[in-house]
Amino acid sequence: MRTHALTTIRVRRRLGRPVPADLGSGAVTGLFSIPEGMAYAAIAGFNPVAGLYAGVVPAIVGSLSSRSVLMVTTLTSAIALTSQSVLSEAGLDPKVAGNVALLSVMVGAVMLLMGMLRLGAVMSFVSNAVMTGFSTGIALQIITGVLKDATGYQPQGHNKLHQLADWLWHIGDWELAATLTALATVAVWALARAVRRLEPVALLIAMVLVSLVVAVFSTDVEMVRDIASIPGSLPSFSAPDLSAVPDLAWGAVSVALVALAQAAGIAPSMPNPDGTRSDINGDFRSQGYANLAGGLFQALPSGGSMSRTGVAVSAGARTRWAGVISGVFLALVVLLCGSLAERIPMPVIGGLILVVGGELVWGRRHDIVLVLRTSWVSAGAMVLTFLATTQLPLQQAIVLGAVVSLLLYCAQAARQAKLVALVRRDDGRWETARPPAALTPGRITVLDYAGSSLFAELPRVESQLPAPDGARGAVLILVVRALPDVPSSAMLKLLDRYAGQLADRGGRLILCGVQPPLVRLLHRSGIAGRLGDGGIVPATRELFGGLDTALAEAHRTIDVGRDGPRPE
Repeated sequence: MRTHALTTIRVRRRLGRPVPADLGSGAVTGLFSIPEGMAYAAIAGFNPVAGLYAGVVPAIVGSLSSRSVLMVTTLTSAIALTSQSVLSEAGLDPKVAGNVALLSVMVGAVMLLMGMLRLGAVMSFVSNAVMTGFSTGIALQIITGVLKDATGYQPQGHNKLHQLADWLWHIGDWELAATLTALATVAVWALARAVRRLEPVALLIAMVLVSLVVAVFSTDVEMVRDIASIPGSLPSFSAPDLSAVPDLAWGAVSVALVALAQAAGIAPSMPNPDGTRSDINGDFRSQGYANLAGGLFQALPSGGSMSRTGVAVSAGARTRWAGVISGVFLALVVLLCGSLAERIPMPVIGGLILVVGGELVWGRRHDIVLVLRTSWVSAGAMVLTFLATTQLPLQQAIVLGAVVSLLLYCAQAARQAKLVALVRRDDGRWETARPPAALTPGRITVLDYAGSSLFAELPRVESQLPAPDGARGAVLILVVRALPDVPSSAMLKLLDRYAGQLADRGGRLILCGVQPPLVRLLHRSGIAGRLGDGGIVPATRELFGGLDTALAEAHRTIDVGRDGPRPE
């Protein structure tokens, strides 16, 4: 009984209590989910109702379990487009409920597994340049996906850039009523957004007002009901079609990675109001629960939504209950007012999504400029990822982005690796200098290694090592405090080879600041034997604590043949 009581207290403490502001925030966020969720689903060729339902069960489950208190879990544009791409590549119909349910459940399983394995650190390996290119490409996909809804003209082309150019070229084929409706939606949004108090609900105001005007004047434009009817009921159970599991295995991983990458940016942007720390692995698990539950109740794959979280925060959200209330409120709207939502004009949704896509690009403008100013390598990675996102299926673009991020990491690590000479001044202090080109016979040289022992950096490091020719009686002390506990095998081969070259010429290599795991590895590999007694000086708590010990050993080595010199 006592254990149960303590568990109950901990759960209540973690969930907290809703405040009045959460009620208004949840209502605004829930209403916002109607146009955004349906539009994102429609862009990707899904039943718009599935996008609507993604704001119900996933939002409730995700908010209750998330470690980022304000994060709202629901459908995003990138998740919708990636999901459509995955199903299309597998030859599965995105409008078949069993296929959607299976994909959502499999995505949830991948997210939950990644959270349980604590793989949140993987997200830190995706470079800012790659994410900027990917996000900008997704924004372009969003924009091109609603051009037909906004103007009545379906652009042609094998990729998104071609489609955008074709749409602009055929401006004369745009339908007047649809185009004016979309422009009016954007204009009303801009006016409402200019009023500070109305900014959080500007999209909602534009949707309601323009929809009313279209209804009053009986404007001949396509309606939501022309695409799908909204049942006046809560989402029902949807069984996954398990026969398609092999076809969606890798695709589910792609969708999960897109969703998790988007959600990873929410915690730093929206810190918990109660002062608790977010946990990216806990958020992974939370999104996994949301998809496992939502997939069984007609929801598309979901993840942490920056736009929906931003709406909730702008509307005053203070606890996780704002997200819970948004899902409950949306369910009530669907249950009681579903027929009204069917009367939303598609050009209105098109205009709203053009706004969303434009804001995504505008919000990335500083990142784009920063990447362009950083280096040509980063700029190239950003442009390559952007082009891949607009030209290739999204799951392929994700893999390409991951590869580009890895290559960037390797290139930067290789460029930053270096050796620095440590020279003792007359007052006993040490200063840095460039490594000498060669070792001086009978002298002591001290070098400090800075790098990660990545195999790609080794040619650069080896080129900075002093030439061992003619180094009889010379001793090189290499400070390896920055070397990982388990360096690359290539680094071990380099140390072994260089130690052998020095020994063959009458010189010696001493490793200083060696961590205990590396000490054991040097003994197992036989390198310790080549270095000889005193050739490995363990690390201490002081920054260069072992250097005096290494210097003493170097002097003893030289004193065997002659008087010990002063170190260079």
